[in-house]
Amino acid sequence: MKRVLSALALAALAGCARGTAARPAQGPAPDAAQRQSSDPFPSTYRPLASRPTLIRGGTVMTAAGQVIPNGEVLMVDGRIAAVGTALQAPAEAVVLDATGRFVTPGVIDTHSHLGVYASPGVQAHSDGNEATSPNTAEVWAEHSVWPHDPGFTRALEGGVTSMQILPGSANLFGGRSVTLKNVPSRTAQGMKFPGAPYGLKMACGENPKRVYGQRGGPATRMGNVAGFRSAWIRAQDYRRRMDAAGNGGGSSASGGNSGSGGGGGSAPTRDLELETLAGVLRGEILVHNHCYRGDEMAQMIDIAREFGYRIRSFHHGVEAYKVRDLMARDSISGSLWADWGGFKMEALDFTRANVAMLHQAGGIAIVHSDDPTGIQKLNQEAAKALEAGREMGIEISENDALRWITANAAWALGIHQQVGTLEAGKQADVVIWSHNPFSVYARADQVFIDGALLYDRMNPNRQPRTDFEVGLFPAEAVR
Repeated sequence: MKRVLSALALAALAGCARGTAARPAQGPAPDAAQRQSSDPFPSTYRPLASRPTLIRGGTVMTAAGQVIPNGEVLMVDGRIAAVGTALQAPAEAVVLDATGRFVTPGVIDTHSHLGVYASPGVQAHSDGNEATSPNTAEVWAEHSVWPHDPGFTRALEGGVTSMQILPGSANLFGGRSVTLKNVPSRTAQGMKFPGAPYGLKMACGENPKRVYGQRGGPATRMGNVAGFRSAWIRAQDYRRRMDAAGNGGGSSASGGNSGSGGGGGSAPTRDLELETLAGVLRGEILVHNHCYRGDEMAQMIDIAREFGYRIRSFHHGVEAYKVRDLMARDSISGSLWADWGGFKMEALDFTRANVAMLHQAGGIAIVHSDDPTGIQKLNQEAAKALEAGREMGIEISENDALRWITANAAWALGIHQQVGTLEAGKQADVVIWSHNPFSVYARADQVFIDGALLYDRMNPNRQPRTDFEVGLFPAEAVR
């Protein structure tokens, strides 16, 4: 029998303050209450205990426009209490000297498969693509997330404090995504970002037609579009019937009552697939659309207009630069790579200036990973995109580039009111970097989540290990 230190124990270890075992903060998690009643899988995340902490002496990059040399950040009760200089801290506050270092918001990745394609990468851990039908909007990524994936701790070492876990891109409708806090937990719900809206993964282009071309379709791009439109027609009808029966509210999570209505008609039988799509039509679930080619992105925008929903982010978007004006016009963000391209036909026409060109057009540019290694160095990915833009003559500040992996990513996930910038009142997700975060030498020295020190590069006792990494005790291993 495998005996391990539980993730709960690790969470307590990570939250220790001067040797005092951490306990979950009392009271409900912030912003969670409104979802508790309608979500069958509500967040159980509770911020770890923290002490008032003053970070002093570093270059503070707020991602809200300010870069403060010799600045200070004060964290109290898991929130950012103040940002500036010469701050007054409580007498009991821990004071950290960040002289010569840099302080930023926690890094946020809008596109990750950690937990659903966990390490080690064996078939038993391949839980990201429900490739059994072109439309699997009924599946939820969180039901595949393995919270003991070592990739979470590696991402933490790269300064990542929040991330969106998405289903794969085999299907037109891949299922619901979930946004997580990057904290040790024994369950996915214990990592679930309180109050974060769900996402819907959609995919156009080569992947769905390659997977289903010999399995009944779609076999072509026109088949893809027909599949999207047919599904939305059914979703509109489902929503209308649910609303007529008085079951409209909260249907994104719990749906209506099976076979009985509370209003003007009989409600349809609850359908998990249509429930998710109806949630999109109501504006409760955000669309995250895998799409490479510019012409296909334009088509997806037209489909969204036809059925009255909005696309929150195009993911990968190798040709986003071709439709950057359309994306800016409709406030559609682009979750893009810094320099990946050319690995298949629809990814052929890429440019390293893609992110910068979308930014220049007034779009919401984001650097994402879609990779268990890339997520560990998103700051360097942003640095590459920054440099490519400057080589094109595009004026970009480091604050702008920092927003590509913080504030803009938070907006795409609908958590920008809580995290993404260093501003008073926001959750204290903070990284202290050894160097300028856009330097190849930069490493995350300390990472705070809700004011609790989760990772310290200099202190092995503040470097979480998942249950999988802890493994067997020697005496048990030989049995």
